[in-house]
Amino acid sequence: MKFNKILENIKNYEAGKPIELIVREFGVEPKDVLKLASNENPVGTSKMVVQALKKSANKAHLYPDDSMYELKDSLAKKYSIKPKNIIIGSGSDQVIEFVLHAKCSKNSAILVAGTTFSMYEIYAAHIGAKVYKTPSKSHNIDEFMEIYNSKKDEISVIFLCLPNNPLGECLDAKEVFEFIKSIDKDTLVVIDAAYNEFATYKDSKKHISPLEISKLKNTIYLGTFSKLYGLGGMRIGYGVADENIISNLAKLRPPFNVTTHALIAANEVLKDKEFIKKTLENNASEMVRYEKFAKKNGIKFINSYTNFITYIFDDKNSTQICDTLLKQGIILRDLKGYGLNAIRITVGLPKQNKRVLKALKALI
Repeated sequence: MKFNKILENIKNYEAGKPIELIVREFGVEPKDVLKLASNENPVGTSKMVVQALKKSANKAHLYPDDSMYELKDSLAKKYSIKPKNIIIGSGSDQVIEFVLHAKCSKNSAILVAGTTFSMYEIYAAHIGAKVYKTPSKSHNIDEFMEIYNSKKDEISVIFLCLPNNPLGECLDAKEVFEFIKSIDKDTLVVIDAAYNEFATYKDSKKHISPLEISKLKNTIYLGTFSKLYGLGGMRIGYGVADENIISNLAKLRPPFNVTTHALIAANEVLKDKEFIKKTLENNASEMVRYEKFAKKNGIKFINSYTNFITYIFDDKNSTQICDTLLKQGIILRDLKGYGLNAIRITVGLPKQNKRVLKALKALI
């Protein structure tokens, strides 16, 4: 059977290994598997969400509210914007897909950092759009500006992942908004802010305001409930932008693209201030633990504004480290696929981090 030739050069997204795989392959007891590879919330799921889902279990036979009124209203109040400035997606990934289908074609291109979230490139490949990358792996605004000015006629979308996944670095908001001002009004700038709540908690200068983004004519803010809010399994995210941008993206949204229970869970977790506070506090204190360990043991690391930290190795093989730990039931993310001899570690709970660092210490 013949398929679209575009598919020949598209690589599958490499997701973190699931717990079930480790149980099957290495005979590790499920309770002994520690998954710190996918940047999920180690605190778990909000109790308020669990209770709300129990109460709504008998709604599984009904289609969800396709207007998504309650969640849009909650987000609108949170960010002091209007519901018409919001689009809800099955994960913020789906909004990325909407953006590229709305703005790109085989005659256009996107611009991204040298190392960043791989789905930008994968979705662009679906359309046949070119991908321009900065020479630097992390975000360098001067490099973005130089490439944009030389390829302005081709570039339709610019992605700024702030903070950046899988590295963890983050630009200051002031620098970002100055950059946006210099971009043509017909080029869409995407601020992927999946981890921005963590960045804001660590350093207020990193905070990207959805309200400010909604006032711009060429920018969209992407948020997710998968990280801080602990709803990775629900697959729900959103975009905030000018009404014209949102109304055009909405034309690409399939009906009922988000489940009833995902909408209920997302709306409920926004109310759980204690859960959010606990998550941010744990991440901040345990991140310091990873930084101290790296300094003490001579490991290079990237100053992270996310819920993960990236360790970079000179004389150790990142794949061998990850494979060895995998057999012990510890799942970390090897970044060899990104061309880096590095591992990405989700910051877990104190007991979990103690186990990871002890195992790493034995290896190095």
